[in-house]
Amino acid sequence: MVKRPPAGTIPEAPGSYQFKDAHGRVIYVGKASNLRQRLSNYFQSPRNLHPRTAQMVETAESVEWTTVRNEVEALMLEYSLIKQHRPRFNVRLRDDKSYPFLAVTVDDQWPRALVMRGRKRKGTRYFGPYAHAYAIRDTLDLLLRSFPIRTCSPNKFDQHERLGRPCLLFHIEKCAGPCVGEIEEVPYRELVNELIDFLDGDTDEIVDRLEADMQTAATDLEFERAARLRDRLTAVRKAIEKQQMVADRNEDLDVIGIAEDELEASVQVFYVRRGRVVGRKGFILDKVEELTPGRLIDRILESMYGDEPILGVPKQVLVPYEAAELATYEEWLSMGRGSKVQVRVPQRGDKRALLETVTRNAKEEFTRHRLRRASDHNTRSRALTELQDHLGLPEAPLRIECYDMAHLQGTDYVGSMVVLEDGLPNKREYRRFKVNGVGGDETGASDDYAAMAEVVRRRLQAYLDERDTPVTERGDKPGKFAYPPQLLLVDGGKGQLNAAKRVIEELELTDEIPVAGLAKRFEEVFVPGRSEPVEIPRGSEALFMLQRIRDEAHRFANTFHRERRSKRMTVSALDGIPGLGEIRQKKLVKALGGVNAVKRAELDELRELSFLPDAVAEAVYAKFHDA
Repeated sequence: MVKRPPAGTIPEAPGSYQFKDAHGRVIYVGKASNLRQRLSNYFQSPRNLHPRTAQMVETAESVEWTTVRNEVEALMLEYSLIKQHRPRFNVRLRDDKSYPFLAVTVDDQWPRALVMRGRKRKGTRYFGPYAHAYAIRDTLDLLLRSFPIRTCSPNKFDQHERLGRPCLLFHIEKCAGPCVGEIEEVPYRELVNELIDFLDGDTDEIVDRLEADMQTAATDLEFERAARLRDRLTAVRKAIEKQQMVADRNEDLDVIGIAEDELEASVQVFYVRRGRVVGRKGFILDKVEELTPGRLIDRILESMYGDEPILGVPKQVLVPYEAAELATYEEWLSMGRGSKVQVRVPQRGDKRALLETVTRNAKEEFTRHRLRRASDHNTRSRALTELQDHLGLPEAPLRIECYDMAHLQGTDYVGSMVVLEDGLPNKREYRRFKVNGVGGDETGASDDYAAMAEVVRRRLQAYLDERDTPVTERGDKPGKFAYPPQLLLVDGGKGQLNAAKRVIEELELTDEIPVAGLAKRFEEVFVPGRSEPVEIPRGSEALFMLQRIRDEAHRFANTFHRERRSKRMTVSALDGIPGLGEIRQKKLVKALGGVNAVKRAELDELRELSFLPDAVAEAVYAKFHDA
C-alpha cells in the first residue's frame, strides 16, 4: 500500500500525479489544480474511499507528481501520460465498433474517393463516421454521378494509364477519366473541391450553380449537356435528402448523449456540420475509477479531442450535464480550434430536443450492450471459475496465454502466443516468434519440445527483464511482456507440457505461473505432477474456453508460418543485384511498369530515375544485357 508523502513535500500547485505499483508500472494518472489538496483525499481511511479508489491505493507502492504552470497544461500532461502508460485504473474509452469513413486523398495528384476504416492517414480528408458501410456506399454512388472523381486503386490507375484505355466507370460517367487524359488536372481538382464542399455541408451554392448551368445549356440549345446537368442535379438533391437537417446552416455542433450504470457508460455522438448530421459514433466506457457526472464528461472530452479529431473541434459541444472543470476544458478546446468553443447543457428548444434524441440512442445502444454483456459475462465468469476449480489454481485465471508451434518438415519454424483477458481475446497482446535454434533432421523429423521451450523461455525471460529493470531505466511504455500469465497453456500433450514446465522451473517462476497442456487427440488437459489428464466435463464452458484459445493459437501460428514460407519462396529476377534492395525493387518496377519493362530498359532510361544511383543502374542493365 502506498504511504503518504511527508507533510509539506506535496506542492500547492497545478500538475499531474502518477501512482505506481511495486514494479514501477504506472497504474493511475490524475491531474489537479492543487496537488496537495487532491492527493490528501487518497490518504484517508479506506472505508471512506470508493471501492475502486481503495483498490488502487492498496495496489500502489508510490506516488509521484509533476507541476505545471496552469490547469490547461495539467490537463494536457495528464492526457499524454494516460496515452503513454495506459494505466489499469484509469477510465478506458473504446469504440463499440469499427466505423467506416468516406475519405478523399487530397494530397494525391489525382485525388481518390474511397470508403475507409481503421488508422487515419495524413494528406486525407475524412467525412463521417457513418453507422453502416452500405449507407456510405449508397451516398458515394450518388455523389459520383455529380462529382465523377476516381475511386480506383493506384495499381488499377497505373494499369489503365499504361494501356491508354479507361475502365467501365468512365463509360458509365462515374469517373472523369484522369488516367487517360480525358480531364486536365485543374478542372479535376475543381471537381474534388466541389465534392469536399458538398460533404462539408455547403450544398446551396452547388445546387444553384448546377441549376444555372443547366438553364444556360438549354438556352444555348446544348440539350445533351443540359440533360447531363439535370441528372447531376437530381443526384445531388437525392444525396442532400440523406443528410438530416437538425440546426441552423451556420452551426457546427458535436452532441454527446450518455447512458450508464456503475461499471460502464454508453456514449453516442452526433456530428453536426453546417446544420446537418454528417456522422455518428458510439463508445463504451469502462468506469475503472470513481467518476462523478461532471468528471465523466471530462474524461469523454479528453478521449474525443485529445488526439487530432477527424472532423475537427466544433464551435459548440452539447452535453447532458456540466463538466467538472468547465473553464479548463473550454480553454483547452479553444486552443485546439483556434477560436472560442462552448461546452454547454442545452435547457430548451431544438438543441435540447437534439440532445434528447442522441441520449435516447445511447440508452438503446446501452440496453443492447448490457444484454450481450450479461450473457457473455456470465458465461465467461463461469468458465474462469470452473478452470480455477478443475486445475487447482490459486485464483481465477483472468490472463491466459496459449502457445503453439508451426513448421513444414522442420523448416520456417515459428511460434505463437495468444492472450485471453477476462475470457476475451486481447489481440494487442498477441506475439509471434521466429524459432532460431530448432529445425528438422534429414528425415524431416522435428523437435517441437525444444521449440516450445525456446519460445516460453524467451517470453518469460523478457518478463523477468522487464520486472527487474530499475524504473529509471525503463522506456515510456510498458514492455511487450510486462504482465505474467495467470495460466500458461501449451498446445500439446505431456512432452510440450514438460518442456514448458522445465523452463518455468529454471526461471524460478513455479510459484507464480501455473502451466497446463491441452492435447488435440482427445481434448485432454494435463497438469504437472499428474500422470492422468484432468477430467473437465465435455460441453463445459471451461473446456470450450481452452479449446477456443488453443484453436486461436493454432490459427495465429499457421498464418505466420505461411507468411514466412511465402516470403522465402518469392523469388524475383531482380534479386541479387548489388544495391537493389526490396524498396528500390518496388520503386523500379512501379516506375517502369513491370519486371519485363525493367529487363528491356536502356541504360540512359535507368540513369534518369532519381532514386537509382548510377552504379546500381549500371548493375541492373548489366544483369539483363551482358552476354
